Amino acid sequence: MTYTFENVVAWQKAHVFVLLVYRITKSFPSEELYGLTSQFRRAAVSIEANIAEGYKKISKADKLRFMNISQGSMEECRDYILLARDLYYISDTDFSDLRDALEDASKMLYLYCNGIINNNGIKD
Repeated sequence: MTYTFENVVAWQKAHVFVLLVYRITKSFPSEELYGLTSQFRRAAVSIEANIAEGYKKISKADKLRFMNISQGSMEECRDYILLARDLYYISDTDFSDLRDALEDASKMLYLYCNGIINNNGIKD
């Protein structure tokens, strides 16, 4: 059993992804500061923030609603990763690192959601 959102593996993986997004977007063109850079960072932060917020919700429905918002933000980030690659803002290595980190977080969030649905040791 976990006692804080920080112990949730899905949040931990999402946090790693957010830190990576911030590191990589520092090198985006300055004209993207209020465009892609801002949108990418906002969506990435939304992933971990919604896991954290949903963690303390009482009902399964509330918990799953926040986890689903996180999943939506993950897909938004997946699009931004592709866009950054296609605009040549990131290297092939950064593309792979971002994609892999997002996939790790996505898998863990999927498992966490299944745990909530099936009451597999998830506090409800």
